[in-house]
Amino acid sequence: MNKLPTDEQLIEEIQGGGQAAMEVLVRRYYKQIYAYMYRKTSSSHTAYDLTQDVFVKMVNSIQAYASKGSFSSWLFTIAVNHCRDYYRSASYRHGANSTMYDERLDSKQSESVAYIFEKKESRQRLKQAIGTLPDMQSEAILLKYYHDLRIREIADITGANESTVKARLKQGVDKLKKLLRREDYEQTHRT
Repeated sequence: MNKLPTDEQLIEEIQGGGQAAMEVLVRRYYKQIYAYMYRKTSSSHTAYDLTQDVFVKMVNSIQAYASKGSFSSWLFTIAVNHCRDYYRSASYRHGANSTMYDERLDSKQSESVAYIFEKKESRQRLKQAIGTLPDMQSEAILLKYYHDLRIREIADITGANESTVKARLKQGVDKLKKLLRREDYEQTHRT
């Protein structure tokens, strides 16, 4: 049986000069990074460009990678920071005119959060609602619910402490619930 190499094995090979390992590593993470960028920007062209930039940055800094955490967390850190830089950039500006969250949600809240993220007919509405959240909250929600990262990993990626990440998640989810409930109410009461 042919076992797939781990990220660490691929990185060792890359750091030793192996180019084939770089292709494997890019293919392994491309869809996840593109999906994150698309959810942040709602533009396939922008997401494509930003994803390409992230992988160029990865290639340029892979020799300095020191495996102090998972490679995927390191790569998402690059992606989050690049996305932040994009939103601060002149090209974006010219083109575009505290209860804590608990990872062990009680069953009622867990059902409502799952309902928000799994309801197929409301995915477009959810995407639009996430786009209205402050960047820090939308980052936390995307990393938690779309990329299944843990609080600690999100904290490492975003440079925040765990309690801040929990607060961003709680506030973001609460805002999403209110926005979606308001839209549901408005749809049912239109004449």
